Amino acid sequence: MASFSSIPQEVLEHIAFFTATSDFLGPPDGIIPLLSVDRRTHDALSMSSNPFLWSRIFAYKFDLSSPISRLAARDREIGPPEICEEFKLRCTLLNRIRRRTDCHAGSLTISPTHRDALRSILWMAYLMMLENEGKNDKQLRDYAGFDGWLKDFLFHPEGASLAALSVKDDLWPPNDERSALALWLFWYMLKPEEYRPPPAPSHTDDYMSPDDSEFRKASGILKVFALGAHQYSLCCPAWNEFSPPSRVRGGSAIKHFGSPLKIAPPAAAPPAILAYLTLANKLSVSWDTIHYMKPPSAMPPSLSPRMSSSEWDAEWMRGVHLADTSKPLAAAFSGAFIPGSLEGVWEGLFTYTEFTAYAALLSGAPPTVLQRSLVAHHPHLWKLREHHLYASDEPGAPETWPVSPGNPLRGYIPNGSQVRETSEGLEIKEPGKAEAILYRSWSSIQKAEQKPKGKLVDVFVAGEGHSAWGQFNLVGRIRPCDGFISLSKEYVDGDRGRWLYRGFMVGNADGNLSGRWRDTLSPPEVLGYEGCFVMSRRR
Repeated sequence: MASFSSIPQEVLEHIAFFTATSDFLGPPDGIIPLLSVDRRTHDALSMSSNPFLWSRIFAYKFDLSSPISRLAARDREIGPPEICEEFKLRCTLLNRIRRRTDCHAGSLTISPTHRDALRSILWMAYLMMLENEGKNDKQLRDYAGFDGWLKDFLFHPEGASLAALSVKDDLWPPNDERSALALWLFWYMLKPEEYRPPPAPSHTDDYMSPDDSEFRKASGILKVFALGAHQYSLCCPAWNEFSPPSRVRGGSAIKHFGSPLKIAPPAAAPPAILAYLTLANKLSVSWDTIHYMKPPSAMPPSLSPRMSSSEWDAEWMRGVHLADTSKPLAAAFSGAFIPGSLEGVWEGLFTYTEFTAYAALLSGAPPTVLQRSLVAHHPHLWKLREHHLYASDEPGAPETWPVSPGNPLRGYIPNGSQVRETSEGLEIKEPGKAEAILYRSWSSIQKAEQKPKGKLVDVFVAGEGHSAWGQFNLVGRIRPCDGFISLSKEYVDGDRGRWLYRGFMVGNADGNLSGRWRDTLSPPEVLGYEGCFVMSRRR
């Protein structure tokens, strides 16, 4: 023991780091015997006395670059003490996930203690995936078994999301923070090959093999969240407000790296739509789906060849901006939309349900009506071009005024506006205005030797596309506060009318468009006939 006590501090720390990181997965259990040798060793290596050592161990086991840069942008520095606080929280919750003590519920009533545990687990996992560069995913999946925990939480007959329990009682699953976080996490971690669809000849519910039971449970619950537009909105603030007067109510205050973080919960619908249509696309002829030609599939993040937290910068910015009461809500782009991310050719599908079944839902029918409804899938292709308006920040420069907020049923474009696309961009002339406003095209901005100075104040999107129903034009706008995309779709021949497509870009370089269309005959303040759509970049 005397010889051990004579080891220099720097050598002792090297031994401690080696023992703590001998196993990448899970808490650093290897260091526990070393901490128990004697008081001198414990005092030299404990988290309270040597936070720098433990911050190095944290960086070995978890991804750290993204939270450092993101929180620094919000004037919050992360030092060793803050990293140690996060380390203790993650080790505690990862072990709790591993024990599967929280993912089930015996009834529709969940105790306050259980609710608090679920909230902590889901927020921790959600932020870890937003910051994921590879390490966080491995700790959640390979050590804690979080993908299995998540399946039970969402789809088990007694899952603590209460989705299956609710549907069993002819009730809609809760539209709450827990469901939203879990659905986003399910999309982040989804591996479609783990779900085997039922055999093609199976059109009834009297046959279910063990292999396809998980597919049916998952797709049945996801279908309710994806297609139940009257219950699960795409966004908050409301979609029909281009310049919302106030922020999201109920922004969550959570602990992140030792300090409170105010962040708005994400909406449940976008990941539910992506996950549901990804699984449904595995079927050729199925018990609830009609395919008109096989459409391409969206790519889940788990299958992306690149694993970078930059994929989720917009999701992070959306959450913190909507909950930040210190800044104006809609004055400028918040970072929730990444310029240029919509430019290019997209392919995907749109769906619709039987009109009588949808009308029944709007009249109060239970979710089982939706689960039993047939869903038609049609492939479609879009070619989109972004057009930007910048406001100069140079002294004496003339003020720049964007087009006024307009009709939400026409992609926020004012009624009666003249829209003309040229080689330089998009000219928009509002009724009663003397001159048109030129929005520069993204392609011309990229070709220019000098990039625009000042801040981005408005983005319009124009394009065209086609489906089995014919050719159509697209035009619309991006909402600055949260990056919400709204596009008016009008068929060239005029026989199919005008439809409104709204949603979000989920991801960035490997991202997908996810959202819902709706009719434009129903007033924007009332529920209309809706379906969902997904789009992926053509590769």
